[in-house]
Amino acid sequence: MEPMQQHPSRSTPSEHRWPSVVALLAALAIYAALPNDILGAQRFFVVFVGLALLVPLVIENPHRITRRSTVTKWLSIALAGGLVIANQFTLVVLLIRLASGRADDAHGLLIAAAQVWVANVIGFTTLYWELDRGGPVLRTMAARADLPPADFRFPQDEDDDAVTEVATRSSAVQDWMPRFVDYFYSALSNSMAFSATDAMPLSSRFKLLMALQAFGGFLILALVIARSVNILA
Repeated sequence: MEPMQQHPSRSTPSEHRWPSVVALLAALAIYAALPNDILGAQRFFVVFVGLALLVPLVIENPHRITRRSTVTKWLSIALAGGLVIANQFTLVVLLIRLASGRADDAHGLLIAAAQVWVANVIGFTTLYWELDRGGPVLRTMAARADLPPADFRFPQDEDDDAVTEVATRSSAVQDWMPRFVDYFYSALSNSMAFSATDAMPLSSRFKLLMALQAFGGFLILALVIARSVNILA
């Protein structure tokens, strides 16, 4: 497939592939490292499926993300969505162990909770990155008038009337577009603050996704850590 030609009105560079690949590989490695008593052989199924979905995405765009077929678009969304779903299942397993009183290894519980929390951030980061404004290819290659409605509003989207040094980085002045690191920061801050602190969700689907992410982060930090501290005490 030939790369998509950037619209003449656009000047923002296309995204590099490596940030999303490194993040996804880290999330899959976290799953492989989960303790056996938290998630058994199922975790290797998650890793295998994740790698199988990631390979064609890297082959299609090994360096910069300028190509996107319908098939690989849905493969990418399936990879991000599958990671989010698998992580919610793992969180439920952790909570069941807490409720049943079978969690008596505080150190193992804390490590598993940290692993699930980090994987949760990466999963939601990738999902936001894939869905907002049509995904990474359209965001940088298509004319702004042809982009789907935004799911997130970033500070740069409304800074064009600020002082010069701030306006320079705005969407209107510099053709700025959010990249993987921007979605990572938003997902990370949402998991820690349990609310949007950087990018504001505009669509109902992103509000629901952010609510699910924040609720999962709250359960991990409040219940799992509290139980671990109780065991240690």
